[in-house]
Amino acid sequence: MNLSAAEEEPKQEIHIPADIDWQMLDKSKFFFLGAALFSGVSATLYPVVLLKTRQQVAQSQVSCIKTALMIVRHEGFRALYRGFGTSLMGTIPARALYMGALEVTKSNVGTATIRLGFPEPTAAAIANAIAGLSAAMAAQLVWTPVDVVSQRLMVQGSDGSTVKGVTSSGLSNASACKYLNGIDAFRKILSTDGLRGLYRGFGISILTYAPSNAVWWASYSVTQRLIWNGMGCYYTKKDDDSIGNGSNGNAIKPDSKTVVAVQGVSAAMAGGVSALITMPLDTIKTRLQVLDGEENGRRGPTVGQTLRNLVKEGGWTACYRGLGPRWASMSMSATTMITTYEFLKRLSAKNQDGLG
Repeated sequence: MNLSAAEEEPKQEIHIPADIDWQMLDKSKFFFLGAALFSGVSATLYPVVLLKTRQQVAQSQVSCIKTALMIVRHEGFRALYRGFGTSLMGTIPARALYMGALEVTKSNVGTATIRLGFPEPTAAAIANAIAGLSAAMAAQLVWTPVDVVSQRLMVQGSDGSTVKGVTSSGLSNASACKYLNGIDAFRKILSTDGLRGLYRGFGISILTYAPSNAVWWASYSVTQRLIWNGMGCYYTKKDDDSIGNGSNGNAIKPDSKTVVAVQGVSAAMAGGVSALITMPLDTIKTRLQVLDGEENGRRGPTVGQTLRNLVKEGGWTACYRGLGPRWASMSMSATTMITTYEFLKRLSAKNQDGLG
């Protein structure tokens, strides 16, 4: 969808590069470069995700900085990347599914909404929302099992035991299994809980990520428009003294740095809002995924029981444990993801000369 300024200015108009849709992409280049670029992004942000997970399963509130210091002191710096190999192996196919579903849906829905007579800004928001929804649902088919395994490894101590105290959960019913690596964890979860164990929290993951992705992509589209319109108003006011009445002025073409800055700010704002809205669901999902399944004939906790346990431990604010790291993670991830993603699309475009 074209993300040019939504409203026509009588004196100034901002021209930004047109968006690159699915038909314009070299698919093999798109997926190959995407795997490489997003692997780097995942590696950079992984320690923040681990800290968020440790805080979410803790029975008491501990600051993010103290949690990080205790992990490094007692388990070493490498503990901040525990489970990263498993996460990375799952990120590549999950990202491929996500990007493919996102671009195909956005392109098709965008074309359909414009044909139905929707204004271009409204069509862009609708297409982005539906694309984000479908992309999240597709990616969760791969990502949920990877999430279960990697999070089990995240809350496991350096000696293979479940971490106690401020460095991790302190949960008496957290998984007591000792995992050597991701493959070992996958095998043990599968043998103990079956396929259902690997998809523990799948339903709530869909409820968490699908709406949040829809909100995020729609918010990103709207926020970017508002920023461009604000810049248009700024330039119009700035040039009021030099432009005579009835003059159309000159069209403004932002440079690539300005385009990236606007995309980054829009992404960070959308990511922060999404993190705040979906935080309680994410906390419940994380706890469900790190707990053991059926043991001695007893079923694992339900969503309702997990929520009651959280409220019992620390009131409703317990649902927001790890909000700081998650807010930072989602904002940073959104900013790096969207700037990397837009850069990736330009690298993968078939006709580079047409990108102006």
